[in-house]
Amino acid sequence: MQNFKMKLFLLLVTLTACAATPQDLTGKMFTFTQETNTAHVKLNASRQSFSAVTVCHRSFTDLKRDHTLFSMATPSFANDFLIYWDNTNKELKPHVRDKMVAYGGMDYKLNMWHSICSTWDSGSGLVQVWFDGQPSVKKFGISGTTITETPIIILGQEQDSHGGGFNAKQSFTGMMSDVHMWNYILSPCEIQKYVDEQNFTPGNVLNWGALEYDIVGRERVLIENKQMTCQ
Repeated sequence: MQNFKMKLFLLLVTLTACAATPQDLTGKMFTFTQETNTAHVKLNASRQSFSAVTVCHRSFTDLKRDHTLFSMATPSFANDFLIYWDNTNKELKPHVRDKMVAYGGMDYKLNMWHSICSTWDSGSGLVQVWFDGQPSVKKFGISGTTITETPIIILGQEQDSHGGGFNAKQSFTGMMSDVHMWNYILSPCEIQKYVDEQNFTPGNVLNWGALEYDIVGRERVLIENKQMTCQ
């Protein structure tokens, strides 16, 4: 019995160590296969203080309803940094510290890859979205504040509380890849390099090439090779 307990302990230690080891997901994607209020991917950030944010990702979906693309919550703000598609109004809606900014006119077509980068600077309060390499106008969100509490970052679900409060009708189904996050505003040239899949400076908060993550609901969230166009 003592031997069994020791083997079980060593197994748990090994699994924990594996989960905490950064993984290179270059050429890979998360495939969210089913609408649920449970399945998601939790990303572990390397930093926990932000006076500026850039988040870039690529996604592919056929959803004809509202859905979340990126959700970062802290104990004080469920939408500390949220990227959300409002299908009714056809608007992309970044939220910063629970303050929402809406962008219309995006050519958000179904069944194709889109590259989306969202930025916010605390000093100016300005928010901007780059959709498939095209910049939006800059709009005021919130200024003079810094994200300092422990963040929980989730793909696949929208947090209405710190790490929970999921709603299946806000969940994401489809494919997602190349998620990066920086604690500064990425330059237009670097954003264009990201969109064109050229050499760019990887995220210093989240880096798809060295990502720490945990999957909840592995039967509904798969890691697959990214679908590429044949030459």
